[in-house]
Amino acid sequence: MKKFSTRLIEWHHINGRKNLPWQKRKTPYRIWISEIMLQQTRVSTASLYFTKFIKKFPNVKKLAASNVDEILGCWSGLGYYARARNIHKAAEKIESEYGGRIPNSLDKLMNLPGIGKSTAGAILALGFKKKAAILDGNVKRVLSRHRKIDEDISLTSTSNKLWEVSINLVPDNLIDVYTQSIMDLGATICTKSNPSCNSCPVKEDCLALEEGLVKYLPLKRKSKPKDTKIVHWLIPLSPKGELLLQKRIDKGLWEGLWTFIESDKREILEQECLMRFKIENRNLHPLKTVKHSFSHYNLVAIPYVIEVKKSAIYKNTVWVNPINVESLGIPAPIKKTMQQVTTL
Repeated sequence: MKKFSTRLIEWHHINGRKNLPWQKRKTPYRIWISEIMLQQTRVSTASLYFTKFIKKFPNVKKLAASNVDEILGCWSGLGYYARARNIHKAAEKIESEYGGRIPNSLDKLMNLPGIGKSTAGAILALGFKKKAAILDGNVKRVLSRHRKIDEDISLTSTSNKLWEVSINLVPDNLIDVYTQSIMDLGATICTKSNPSCNSCPVKEDCLALEEGLVKYLPLKRKSKPKDTKIVHWLIPLSPKGELLLQKRIDKGLWEGLWTFIESDKREILEQECLMRFKIENRNLHPLKTVKHSFSHYNLVAIPYVIEVKKSAIYKNTVWVNPINVESLGIPAPIKKTMQQVTTL
């Protein structure tokens, strides 16, 4: 029987994905950006953002010279905004410490903000064609099933075992093709549910398939139910139809993004109306409740529109036209709510 890597490489020549935006002209820079975007994001979504991002920031130099607001604006709606902030920090470090050239060693890559061991391995394998292993979600699933690793994959001991397997399987040649092939296998064949085992190039020695355990692996303990966070949003609306946004300066998921005035109590928003706009709370007009799920909690936001005479801009605030905000970093739930306002 042919080696695991050989079978995957041969399968990829016929069945692998070869037309993704970052594959059309592979460079370490493009691979880096794509790998960061693909964290917690579907390929179809990342593809759209990647094309727009690369057009605006075609290289490290351009990225490092930009400000984080520009990057967040281009990232707006993609979520997990710490990724965008880390990309900017990493670009500055690459520019200052490595002369604008992405380093080609595991240790140096992992020393950059936002780059872990698997992402570094992908950059080395796909961008530099250097021997390196990866262990993203797709690869974990493939290896857990093929080798019947029936231990909780969230445990460090299981992760170490999977890393050992992954490293040992990397071939000496066609490393970039192999790396792409094992990711493609997990994404298109060895899927989380309803895997196409009959089409799998390594099914002959897949232990989970042999023992009827495919649907049970990888094993992961059930996560605790998410907490729900309820907040209230104040949306001042000017006579010209402009909305007031403020920049988040506190640490958190939306740090550096433009959002509505927020409080966990409606009473605080009523005080804001009186202090900033000299308007009583009876003029607050509630909109449809907005619900959004984050990795660790569920957000329930109750928005209120209040018509005001456009006043002076406060620190970290801006009046915007809700249908022309592409240059600002605005979270998806905020954009969704802005659309509600335009239909009033």
